Amino acid sequence: MLVSQIDLGEGRIGVVADLGEGPRLVNGAESVLALAHEAIAAGSQLQTVINSHGLGEAVDLVQVYAEGRFLPPVTHPDPAHLHLTGTGLTHLGSASARDAMHTGAAEDMTDSMKMFNMGIKGGKPAAGETGVQPEWFYKGNGHAAVAAGQDLVSPAFALDGGEEPELAGVYLIGPEGGVHRIGWALANEFSDHVTEKQNYLYLAHSKLRQASFGPQMLVGELPVDVRGASRILRNGDIIWEKPFLSGEANMSHSFANLEHHHFKYDLFRAPGDVHVHMFGTATLSVADGIVTEPGDVFEIEAAPFGLPLRNTLAIAAPQEVSLTPL
Repeated sequence: MLVSQIDLGEGRIGVVADLGEGPRLVNGAESVLALAHEAIAAGSQLQTVINSHGLGEAVDLVQVYAEGRFLPPVTHPDPAHLHLTGTGLTHLGSASARDAMHTGAAEDMTDSMKMFNMGIKGGKPAAGETGVQPEWFYKGNGHAAVAAGQDLVSPAFALDGGEEPELAGVYLIGPEGGVHRIGWALANEFSDHVTEKQNYLYLAHSKLRQASFGPQMLVGELPVDVRGASRILRNGDIIWEKPFLSGEANMSHSFANLEHHHFKYDLFRAPGDVHVHMFGTATLSVADGIVTEPGDVFEIEAAPFGLPLRNTLAIAAPQEVSLTPL
């Protein structure tokens, strides 16, 4: 099942579900978040709740995209309670681009390669065992979440604005602190690779950027082998394109291990909070020498997720930060 949210105007959210017969509005649904809370309260599944609501009017999602009316597939009424986070060096082959950024003449093995090798050896533990910790980073909260079709805005001080095509898990923390996975979505974990390249300790700075996920969310089982494409268009022409591989068949960590090491922290199990956790990639245009420009369009697609995730690069105007002692 694919689920999405669209803007119906006047502050109203339309929940759209596609159960294989085309996208239709979910009757009486205020939001995907409300439906997820309903499922937790009933001890049920999200698809069961949607089925109980029933489906109504058909929706042309291609037209919705053209009109710029997609919302992120899950939103929170208080954006501070939606967390954007991620892990890196999780995919087979993902270390090569990072290693090239951080290699120095005096180094036998970079910290990035060491971390990657740790994941290869211990990232897929047996059931009941704890695997090795992945690299982890914070991107922001719901204020930094960008809908499909909207601009990804790079700060004026940034040295680069580049795409990272990833899968994201979307989660809701229940009233007792339990973690409930709502679904899976395509994500663009937008980053500043030039800043990161200066020193790997700048990775935290490079990740404090907007991110986009959607436009549709897969509810249910994720294929072990996800294959798609990541591309950049400039003035309507494709200037770069590569296969995008994910799913556990293409990863050095299991999703269960990555989820465990995120949600093991009490901080991330606050009831009512939403988490969008991005699981890494092995495909980056910056590794091929691409320098992005304002107006470039990032497009990420993979068959299980319906429509592609598409965003345009924009650059923010310089801002002065005012600090006033009280």
